[in-house]
Amino acid sequence: MENLLSQTVEDGKLLATAVGGGHAVGAERHPAWAGLKDAVETVRPWQANDGSIDFAAEGAPDRAAVQGELRRMVASVEALAPMFPHDAAYLQALVADLEGWGRDGFGVPDFLDSLLAFQPAANRVDGLQHLVLFPMYTQNGNPDRNFEAVLLRVFWPDWLAELERTRYDNPMFVPITFDDFTAGYDTNSAVLFPETIAVREVPERFSWGGIFCDREAARFRRVSQAAVASLGLELPEEAERLITDQDRSLETFVLWDLIHDRTHSHGDLPFDPFMIKQRAPFWMYALEELRCDLTAFREGVRLEAEGADERTRELGRCLQYAMLFDRLFRFPITGQRVRNYDGLGGQLLFAYLHKHDALRWTDNTLRFDWELAASVTQRLSTEIDELYRAGIDRPKVVHWLAAYELVSRYLSPHPGSVWAKGPEALPLDQPPRKLVDQVLPDEFPLSMFYEALNKKLRDVIASTRGITARAAA
Repeated sequence: MENLLSQTVEDGKLLATAVGGGHAVGAERHPAWAGLKDAVETVRPWQANDGSIDFAAEGAPDRAAVQGELRRMVASVEALAPMFPHDAAYLQALVADLEGWGRDGFGVPDFLDSLLAFQPAANRVDGLQHLVLFPMYTQNGNPDRNFEAVLLRVFWPDWLAELERTRYDNPMFVPITFDDFTAGYDTNSAVLFPETIAVREVPERFSWGGIFCDREAARFRRVSQAAVASLGLELPEEAERLITDQDRSLETFVLWDLIHDRTHSHGDLPFDPFMIKQRAPFWMYALEELRCDLTAFREGVRLEAEGADERTRELGRCLQYAMLFDRLFRFPITGQRVRNYDGLGGQLLFAYLHKHDALRWTDNTLRFDWELAASVTQRLSTEIDELYRAGIDRPKVVHWLAAYELVSRYLSPHPGSVWAKGPEALPLDQPPRKLVDQVLPDEFPLSMFYEALNKKLRDVIASTRGITARAAA
């Protein structure tokens, strides 16, 4: 075994030299990457929800077998490390954390040291590849903190770097694309967040967040094309190009995500901007996510009017189409109907546009007044901004009630809703969490339009699980 491990490390050094003196190119073709994936996939089924291995459980693996796979993971990382000189400190800490997990008897893993050493936002270089290995859950994917391995590349072209530097400062934002991944990312997950990783204590603050913009673009294109065909929607030429061109969609989503992400900490915020430490009715999360998307839409309008060149102006226009299509066609009918805050935001946007005649569903065909849609969408953005500004002077429960009134002005609550009956029906003498308990799992059910659209598109949406840009081509 020791001879095999030594040879694997030597093979990594040779390949790193062959591809450019250690420059991170083509690690997905390295045999050690295949070995790492195989070891991870072998270990993952042995892990419990918290990432530990219970050797007393029925069907548990032999301890020696786990130790052998751990050695294979370590050897693979060491073999690949010469290809990632920019991540040398992280990979060294990763090996130490892996070996520490084994020494501690394969209990709940603690990868805080390697997490702190991984700093992709500090070196945003277009095309730079990273090897990522952590015990973690994947949002909208695997809920357990099992090992996952990902090869990814940073997407950071000059035009994006310039916009981030001059207009949308966001030093933690890292747009990324897939090269390869283990099973936890063969799902609907399109993010890599440090909050998901198993650690002994939560760091005081995080310094990066990764968005797989290629998956977001591919998913958007497939669902939007199916929705346009099902609804008989006639598109402007530029919108048609957007949903058929992966590269343009990817660029659009990176711009959208850049603005959306920074908006969580900008504006008149009456609460923790990411709502991490509080329990609130799910429509509060819906309004926050929608607020960030509507802000991105408004910035798209500004870029279309003020962009320094035609590329920037076109991206501004594409951002507007992308936000409308993804929010209206995919979000409301994706995922379960239990506290689906992204879905609720899409429902609200549709109802608002419909109420103000920016879109109409007649003769089984959807029609947009594109010019009116732009102004009405910005009007909704203003309404939510005004709700937030007023919320600074309100008690928490009063703010929740005001937000509920805004949403229910355009969407019909469930007939059995206690909240819909008004404050007199709620236990206002109880702590706020008791009011949250009164929220129905599906407080704002789908309209008849979305019930019908769901039947038409659910198979298409299901087909986007694990989608990559290559699959969407």
